[in-house]
Amino acid sequence: MTDKYKLLQTIDSPKDMKKLSEAKLLQLCQEIRDYTIEVVSETGGHLAPTLGVVELSVALHKVFDSPKDKIIWDVGHQAYAHKIITGRRDALKTIRQYGGISGFCKPLESEHDIYGAGHASTSISAGVGFAVARDLKGESHQVISVIGDGALTGGLSFEGLNNLGSLRSRMLIILNDNEMSISPNVGAMSKYLSKITTNPLYNRVRDEIWNITGKLPVGKSTIRTGIKKIEESLKNLLVPGVIFDEMGIRYFGPIDGNDLPLLISTLENIKDINSPTLLHIITKKGMGFAQAEANPIKFHGIGPAAKPGQKTNKQEVPPYLNIFGEELSKLAEKDKRIVAVTAAMREGTGLSGFAAQHPERFYDVGIAEGHAVTFAGALASRGLKPFVAIYSTFLQRAYDMLVHDIAVQKLPVVFMLDRAGLVGEDGPTHHGVLDLSYLSSIPGVVVAAPRNGEELRHLMQTALKYDKGPIFIRYPKASAEKNRKAVKSKALEIGKWEQLTKGKTATIIGVGSMNGVADKAAAILDAEGIQVGRVDAKFIKPYDEKMLQDLLKNNSHIFVVEENNYPGSLSQTIKAYAESFDGAAKIHAHTLPDRFVTHGSRSQLLAEVKLTAEEVAAAAMRILR
Repeated sequence: MTDKYKLLQTIDSPKDMKKLSEAKLLQLCQEIRDYTIEVVSETGGHLAPTLGVVELSVALHKVFDSPKDKIIWDVGHQAYAHKIITGRRDALKTIRQYGGISGFCKPLESEHDIYGAGHASTSISAGVGFAVARDLKGESHQVISVIGDGALTGGLSFEGLNNLGSLRSRMLIILNDNEMSISPNVGAMSKYLSKITTNPLYNRVRDEIWNITGKLPVGKSTIRTGIKKIEESLKNLLVPGVIFDEMGIRYFGPIDGNDLPLLISTLENIKDINSPTLLHIITKKGMGFAQAEANPIKFHGIGPAAKPGQKTNKQEVPPYLNIFGEELSKLAEKDKRIVAVTAAMREGTGLSGFAAQHPERFYDVGIAEGHAVTFAGALASRGLKPFVAIYSTFLQRAYDMLVHDIAVQKLPVVFMLDRAGLVGEDGPTHHGVLDLSYLSSIPGVVVAAPRNGEELRHLMQTALKYDKGPIFIRYPKASAEKNRKAVKSKALEIGKWEQLTKGKTATIIGVGSMNGVADKAAAILDAEGIQVGRVDAKFIKPYDEKMLQDLLKNNSHIFVVEENNYPGSLSQTIKAYAESFDGAAKIHAHTLPDRFVTHGSRSQLLAEVKLTAEEVAAAAMRILR
């Protein structure tokens, strides 16, 4: 490390910062912030979230004793400073890179990463579990769950809060409020009140008065009620924490979460409270980096910065999400039934344009995928046409709603599944590799995958006109495969595959994103004198039974290439179907392996799991020669 990080380079574990003075800790915060900006500018990653919690990370490791005390980060993409403090300073240069450290908390990576998480709203429930386990085992450490205001919209967080309030287990929740503030009141009065209410003397006197009134021979309930009303009236006037208090969780704050001395003193004051406690802090997303402060959404997650003189790889073909957003806006101009629903991913799903053009028909329900699904079902039941845009991996959280609230009722909701397949640097918690499996298991649904941007438009037209039940359209985090010729969007026949070319004794079936791989594999084989046919299986459910029968009769070998785990895949469906045919073609499945795939670039990961044109062609060559 350079001299720029004189203090930071001495921090190899939380113990190294325990005896640092306030001035040194403030210097450490600045060095952590500068180092994070420097590294993430090179590697890419989640920048704005972690910059906002540098002071919180330092304060937590100053006040508490990790890993004895259990610090649980929700999601984990704000935990870069935590990683730096806990021995991964140098390794940060490999974050989200193939073979490097994860962009999220990972217990196998460090003893300080207490619980793994990649989806939001989990830290409170996990914290309750850790607190109960501690109590049952007779241990005495503290459990600290950090959760953002956005993640607090998730239903799981409220389930955890409700359970915690009833159990009364000792636990501290840090509510990191950086965007959708419960209360913007972070002035002098609020700070003053927080100092009073977090003071050990105040809490000791409060508890003693409570205990004394309990011993009075008469009037106990009346006196206690009076005391409680006075306290609640004051809190109702100045403190926005009534909902937590009513749940049995003591509320403190809001305080400035970027004020390190205040954070440390507050945590010291409340760390030993023997009951559920919540500290509400206000932080600035992107703190210390002007561009990120001004545009926290843009800098939530960034790619590597271009080097001086380096050419940017301008995409000739737009990503699937952009095509989706453009097409939906165009369809909505003519069809007033169309509404768009997303779960806190307006930009991430390509719906920014739609939201601007049709604000009255755009609904961002927050991090609440289950609600998004049922909400959309109700809209559909009233004659509207909801398009629900959710990442493939996040839709897993709403499986029950998909079955009972949508499919059973045959509601014509359109689900647009972005980030299907391997997503790259975010790793296994974000790979969308199970959707074909879990969706195909639901009776009466339509599951489709486009091979290029124009086919995505066709499938959206198809979904708009389809009214017999839900339809799911999945596509990758990638640029769309370029279509050979521009064609006008049209509705397709449900379940119909497309025969692209015919072979002599073998055919490669491509599913969605893997059609490009299949095309290139066929070209490699052709160059070797091996002619194979090509089929685009754009519908996974229902599949084209008639074409499949013809393929089984007229081919010796069929290669199926898809970006999904094998169990529940189209490959497995085809293989099972082929077993009913005597002398049918042999089925060769090219799917994802039965394991969780690591993080890295999409191209690196596809190479690792052998879903490349070269690998498919080589496998076919060994069989067909």
